[in-house]
Amino acid sequence: MPEGSEIRRAADALEAAVLNKPLTDVWFAFPTLKTFEQQLIGEKIERIDTRGKALLTHFSNGKTLYSHNQLYGVWRVVNADETPQTTRVLRVKLQTADKAILLYSASEILMLDDDELAKHPFLLRVGPDVLDLTLTVEEVKERLLSTRFRRRQFSGLLLDQAFLAGLGNYLRVEILWHAGLSASHRAQDLTPEQLERLAKALLEIPRLSYNTRGSVNENKHHGSIFSFKVFHRAGELCERCGGVIDRTMLSSRPFYWCPHCQK
Repeated sequence: MPEGSEIRRAADALEAAVLNKPLTDVWFAFPTLKTFEQQLIGEKIERIDTRGKALLTHFSNGKTLYSHNQLYGVWRVVNADETPQTTRVLRVKLQTADKAILLYSASEILMLDDDELAKHPFLLRVGPDVLDLTLTVEEVKERLLSTRFRRRQFSGLLLDQAFLAGLGNYLRVEILWHAGLSASHRAQDLTPEQLERLAKALLEIPRLSYNTRGSVNENKHHGSIFSFKVFHRAGELCERCGGVIDRTMLSSRPFYWCPHCQK
């Protein structure tokens, strides 16, 4: 499943293709969205925001298309009127004079106005986005030590979008390795130095992934530019201490770590 950095890069590619261009063709698979097809002809996509793994496509008529890729959804950019060969099921088509953006296989797609957007359950529940450059280390530390999150083990906390949006399994693994912490730790038990390291890693690792991992292959979400230190490296030697990287299951997801230096 793609994580926040992959979703943000996908949004960048979509914006580069269709931003501020009049829509010439609009198609939705779901009957509840059919009434919006003609309404959007001639309108423009003004911006595409991300909130963790959700995509918010804002139109010039004030409407916003909410979509969540979940496990199988994927966006593609194609030339106008191009029909890609794929086994995926098309859900959304937004086309301009020269390009089209296509959403395949996603099941959570809604058209919302501003009031509905402000009340959407996922957007109300989700925490600050780790790719929001206004989010600071101090704010992350405050969130870690808040009554809501301070007693939770990192194994589950770092997968919870209510804590910080955009995190996922490979980021959980890499963040904890960089912070030198095991998944069983809780924020309330950390020293000030450990808390500082973790808060920095929670911002730096997702942003490094976004900046360096390059284009997303829909069949392989984990690219080759971003250098994994422990993820998918069970049995290899830890570059920090020389110990052997281990693999286990935590919160129903594979977890990789170095038992020798993640204490």
